[in-house]
Amino acid sequence: MADVKKIATRESYGNALKELGETAKDMVVLDADLAGATKTGVFKKAFPDRHFDCGIAEANMMDVAAGLSTMGLVPFASTFAMFAAGRAYEQVRNTIGYPHLNVKIGATHGGISVGEDGASHQCCEDFALMRTIPGMTVLCPADDVEARQMVKAAYEMKGPVYMRFGRAATPVIHGEDFHFQIGKGEVLAEGGDVAVIATGIMVPEAVEAAKLLAEKGVSAMVINMATIKPLDRDLVVAAAKKCGRVVTVEEHTILGGLGEAVCGVLAEEYPVPVKRIGVNDEFGHSGPAAALLAAMGLDAAGITKTTLAFLGK
Repeated sequence: MADVKKIATRESYGNALKELGETAKDMVVLDADLAGATKTGVFKKAFPDRHFDCGIAEANMMDVAAGLSTMGLVPFASTFAMFAAGRAYEQVRNTIGYPHLNVKIGATHGGISVGEDGASHQCCEDFALMRTIPGMTVLCPADDVEARQMVKAAYEMKGPVYMRFGRAATPVIHGEDFHFQIGKGEVLAEGGDVAVIATGIMVPEAVEAAKLLAEKGVSAMVINMATIKPLDRDLVVAAAKKCGRVVTVEEHTILGGLGEAVCGVLAEEYPVPVKRIGVNDEFGHSGPAAALLAAMGLDAAGITKTTLAFLGK
């Protein structure tokens, strides 16, 4: 995919905030001293009076966002996923989730593709943490186009939203005619031997894996599941009925994330064999993003190898 345009979804987040801010006058953006890294600095430059740097105090930032939302504003609280979901979990749960406030959380630098920052900053537990908060919508875009539309959709819905964006540049797989809907998955490739359900930057890898699988005589359906919660249950069940076997792929621990969400639906409605591909029960490591993904079997080659083994090929 060397000739494909690549953009980090954190860049998309910053650009979407600025674009949305032109018309959404009730929108404010908060940051925890990371405006350059989270790309909210783009919004700050355009609308300095609506950007608030809360300093390296993520828990306090979430409380400030909660308070602003009670005044009729729509706050986007932004920091690294490790700090948004991890350090500030109690505030997100009790101050935003419990009263079901209209706060949007923009969590950048999710997953092991944070790279050289190492395990302390590689948040691979955020889906699991945020999924357990009642009423929290959890989103993760596949590329620039979907990320920009996701920010707008989050603004338009009422209630708390957690959005994960990546540090590493990822291929743009959608055209500008794409339309994102919260709670709806998207079939990117048709197939009948196995359904590969992926989220975030794993989606382009899953698309490439489907091509490699085709060379081995395996027809794979590829689904982009950008909404982790609420999951598109109908599409998950339909894919299982058509293919009989399901593989999930996420840049997240296999505990509590997309894979377990899919398994929960299928266990209740249409049990089939499922293979979860993700970060196994371990912390990440420091190194280049691409090398880390390959080492953990999260690149196209790794997904292909694991899927073939799962199918007994």
